[in-house]
Amino acid sequence: MKPFWWAMEGVIHAIRTERNMRVHVIAACLVTVFAFWLETSTMENLILFGWVVAVFTLELVNTAIERTVDLVTTEIKPLAKRAKDVAAGAVLVASIGAAVTASVIFVPHLIAVWNML
Repeated sequence: MKPFWWAMEGVIHAIRTERNMRVHVIAACLVTVFAFWLETSTMENLILFGWVVAVFTLELVNTAIERTVDLVTTEIKPLAKRAKDVAAGAVLVASIGAAVTASVIFVPHLIAVWNML
């Protein structure tokens, strides 16, 4: 049971210390609100949930890589910068994929709501 709580401490630490993680949490809350409001299907909700999990996971890995690089060196080194940039790039790619997917799912529902007004 202790490993679960240690892992939760890691998630909570990332939310408290990483601005981008907080942005992702807010985005996930907005996605949840839109999914309920627009009454998206179970399959659409699973797809959205998958993207939220992917983005959160990559942001946590990115944070771990940044902390590890900072632990190993305090000097500015090209390889250290590259490691951090590539990890951040993985989060960016997933975030763009999540945003495009959310748009593809939500826009038709929003158009339907608009047409009912």
